[in-house]
Amino acid sequence: MAKLRFGAFLAPHHLPGESPTLQLQRDLELVDLLDKVGFDEFWCGEHHSTGWETIASPEMFLAGAAMRTGRIRLGTGVVSLPYHHPFHVAQRITQLDHMSQGRAILGTGPGALASDAHTMGIDPVLLRDRQDEALGVIKRLLAGEPRFSYECEWFTLRDAKLQILPLQEVVPMATASMVSPSGMTLAGKYGDGVLSIGSMSDEGLASLPLQWSFAEESAVKHNQVVDRANWRVMFNWHIAETREKAFEEVEHGLLRWHNDYTVGTLQRVGVDPFKDTAAAIEALAYAEGSAAVIGTPDDLIARIKEMTKVTGGFGVAIGFVNDWASPANTAKSWDMVARYVIPEVNGQLDSMRESNQFVIENREYFVRAQQAIMNKINENERAAEAFKQVSNAQSPIAPHSAPAPVAAD
Repeated sequence: MAKLRFGAFLAPHHLPGESPTLQLQRDLELVDLLDKVGFDEFWCGEHHSTGWETIASPEMFLAGAAMRTGRIRLGTGVVSLPYHHPFHVAQRITQLDHMSQGRAILGTGPGALASDAHTMGIDPVLLRDRQDEALGVIKRLLAGEPRFSYECEWFTLRDAKLQILPLQEVVPMATASMVSPSGMTLAGKYGDGVLSIGSMSDEGLASLPLQWSFAEESAVKHNQVVDRANWRVMFNWHIAETREKAFEEVEHGLLRWHNDYTVGTLQRVGVDPFKDTAAAIEALAYAEGSAAVIGTPDDLIARIKEMTKVTGGFGVAIGFVNDWASPANTAKSWDMVARYVIPEVNGQLDSMRESNQFVIENREYFVRAQQAIMNKINENERAAEAFKQVSNAQSPIAPHSAPAPVAAD
């Protein structure tokens, strides 16, 4: 079975009241950490309002991240296509691909915040159709097609062709998917991957078993192929050594994130504030059908395995970067995912456990090795005498096959 890949998604959702300069620097330090500990992908988004989401240009941020990292793939999560001329999007992802030495992934979406579309004077009803139209043009540009022209109500191309093509032969792409079928359908139309952002909500989690079928049906309709290996499912998590410690650590920002952002800023219909962090933890992480994990590495391992069964399989587990805990505890949580969760989920520890158990259960081999050492000691009179003198004070740090102590005369 193919190993599950792991990544991180930074919207970002940063607590207001801090220096945006330092927040951006801390975000870059997180990418550096994720690269060092072995995560496969990092994604960051494009937002222009709310006061919580401070990255306006994912390509610019990821170019900075590319200079600090060497192996992690860097994805736009996402570029809101209706906000941009498609030629500019193709140009920027091409430049990012070269600056990152072929590590760029183009994630696209229609735009998540109605306040952003309002600022740009775009009717939200038009967003998804414009994403579809732009994506088709961008693919032609990145493929290096001969010069072509294109004209529609919101952009025009004249004899368009990129002067520099991406470093990768094909830049991987992914489409954001929430709860409706539109994201999955679009991914199927173009044979792209999927970013299931809706899986972080209860309703999105419940819809996951059905979601992939929309992509497959659309792919068949448009003579494309979609691969579950390119399906990225989003998780919201914070882990620590114990559940109690994890609960204590999210006192830093979980309640503010839900009450001030989800309820107070976005004013999502049907979502109520929590009276305290304990109530938020219970509802978000431990109620039936809850979408978040706040607990231990074992809790996260169990949730990922459960989601694999529920969905029928996906290729990348993406953790959502949040400010539920302090920066130090957030970094520690990501480090623990790399140390404990990733190797367990991917079976990297199985052979080590088997080796350990073999040594425990097959002592006859090692008793024989000890006897061989004793035989050599006893062949030498002085060595035998010296061994008798020290055997009752044997060091607790002994050689692997040290002979057993002998009783004093």
